[in-house]
Amino acid sequence: MTEFRSDGPGPTPSSGRPADAPPTAAHPLWTPTGAHGGGSGQDWASRSRDERPGGEAAPVSHRDRNAVRRRPSTAWSWVRETAIILVSALVLSLVVKTFLVQAFFIPSQSMEQTLVENDRILVSKLTPGPFDLRRGDIVVFKDPGGWLQPVIEEPKGAMAEAVNEGLTFIGLLPQDAGEHLVKRIIGLPGDRVASAGPGEPITVNGVPLDEPYLAPGSQPSEMQFDVVVPENSLWLMGDNRQQSADSRRHQGSAGGGSVPVANVVGVAFVTVWPVDRFTLLKNPSATFADVPDAG
Repeated sequence: MTEFRSDGPGPTPSSGRPADAPPTAAHPLWTPTGAHGGGSGQDWASRSRDERPGGEAAPVSHRDRNAVRRRPSTAWSWVRETAIILVSALVLSLVVKTFLVQAFFIPSQSMEQTLVENDRILVSKLTPGPFDLRRGDIVVFKDPGGWLQPVIEEPKGAMAEAVNEGLTFIGLLPQDAGEHLVKRIIGLPGDRVASAGPGEPITVNGVPLDEPYLAPGSQPSEMQFDVVVPENSLWLMGDNRQQSADSRRHQGSAGGGSVPVANVVGVAFVTVWPVDRFTLLKNPSATFADVPDAG
C-alpha cells in the first residue's frame, strides 16, 4: 500500500474515504467546474449552503444584486408613470378643446325650449372650418361688441380663481358666457331676412319659415325688419324670440346686427348636462329646405 504524506508530492486523500480507495462518482478525485446543470456538474459557487462544506454561503450573484438595487425605485416608477398619464390626459384635453370640441353652459333663457338656463352643451370647432355653416345651426359666438351687458361676478379667492381659469383653459370645465352667446343661424351671407312684424313669419329670400323650434307662445318676431346679410356675416336669432336680444335688436350697431363668421366658435351638437336633458341638437333642415341660395 502506498502512503501519501502531507509534505510529499501528489494528492492528499480526503478525510471522507480511505487513502487507497479508488475514485468514484460519489467521491471524485476532483470537482468539475464550469457546468451549468445540476448533479456532479454543478458549479461550486452555485451550491446551496447545505451542499457546500462547512455550511459556507454562496456569494450573491450579479443578477441578484441588480434585483436588490431595483426595489427602491418601484415607488418612483409608479409616480413617474402616473405623472406621464396625467400630463398626457391634460395635453389631450387641451388639444381637443382647442381644435375639436369645447364645452359651454347656457346662462340665459334666450334659446328656450331648445336650450334652457344652466344646460351644458358641447360645441364642434370643426365648423366653421372643414364643414360649412348651415341655416338652422345653433352656434356659439364671441360678442361682436355691445351684445352683452357687463356681469358683476362674486369675488373669488386668488387660488380658486387660478384653478378655475386653469381647468377652463384646458377644457375640463365648461366655458362661461362672459364674452360668448348662443343663437340660431337664420340668414347666411347675402341672404335677405325680413319680417312684417307681429303675427307674421320670418322670410328668407322671400320664403316664409315654419319654425317648430320656437318657444311655446313665442311669435316669429314682434318687430318689423328687412335686411340683407353682409358678406362673411350671419343673421342670428334666439328661439325664445321675445326674450332674445339677437340680431334684430342690434341693427344700429356695426354690421347692422349681423355677426362676423370669424366670431363663431363652433356649432352646438349635443346637450350633455343635466343628464335628463341629454339631447342631440339636430339641424331643422326641413325648415330651410325651400329657401333658395342668395342671388
